[in-house]
Amino acid sequence: MSDPQHTQDEGTEETFISHLVELRDRIIRAGLAVIVVFIGLVYWAPDIFRLLARPLMQNLPKDGKMIVTDVTGSFFVPMKVTMLVAFVIALPIVLYQIWAFVAPGLYQHEKKLVAPLVASSYTLFLCGMAFAYFVVFPTIFRVMAHYNAPLGAEMTTDIDNYLSFVLTMFIAFGVTFEVPIVVVLLVRMNMVTLKKLKEIRPYVIVGAFVISAVVTPPDVFSQLILAIPLIVLYEAGIIAARLIVGKQPAVVEDASSPPG
Repeated sequence: MSDPQHTQDEGTEETFISHLVELRDRIIRAGLAVIVVFIGLVYWAPDIFRLLARPLMQNLPKDGKMIVTDVTGSFFVPMKVTMLVAFVIALPIVLYQIWAFVAPGLYQHEKKLVAPLVASSYTLFLCGMAFAYFVVFPTIFRVMAHYNAPLGAEMTTDIDNYLSFVLTMFIAFGVTFEVPIVVVLLVRMNMVTLKKLKEIRPYVIVGAFVISAVVTPPDVFSQLILAIPLIVLYEAGIIAARLIVGKQPAVVEDASSPPG
């Protein structure tokens, strides 16, 4: 007669292994999606880097150029930029693979929430990157060029340092534009109330200026470019939470019922 406990342990182990196999397959598919897009873009890698560098090049002095201090920088930096662009383009496929892996463990109302959440998060992150590229970069580089002129200093930079700077800005503004999503989620999960969000508004404003002072260059105008959108997006999150969450009745699930 078989031991029930032993049979249960074997079933648990098989389930765990099957989850690991599925996770591996999902990661491979997501990675292949990024690689396929990268291969499709790699021919245009120099053009993609020039597009990324355009906000700086437009504010350099006449005949100004970027420099390369690393022997392999002129090859690997455009490849890095192209890989990042490929990741952004393939991100919906990557997010779908993550969704497909976790979906079986979610309740029905959670499944309905995830799809618009992922779509809006992706859209807002792209909006943050676009805001950084079209508004923040030209403004910052113009201000920096203004500061350099009286010093007689030549404004130029290494392409690797430039890549690090723009990535920091893209991430900072991409995450900043996710603030409404975070606010809605906090209210939706009953972790904070709308009243509390309004009460902590002064602290959020101070925090926005502290974050902008750390992330952006040390001039007031550049800091305002990040702090003001952060505050506006926080207010937009409160409004969205009032409209979306406030109209939804609390969903009560039977704790004993399995996700479906």
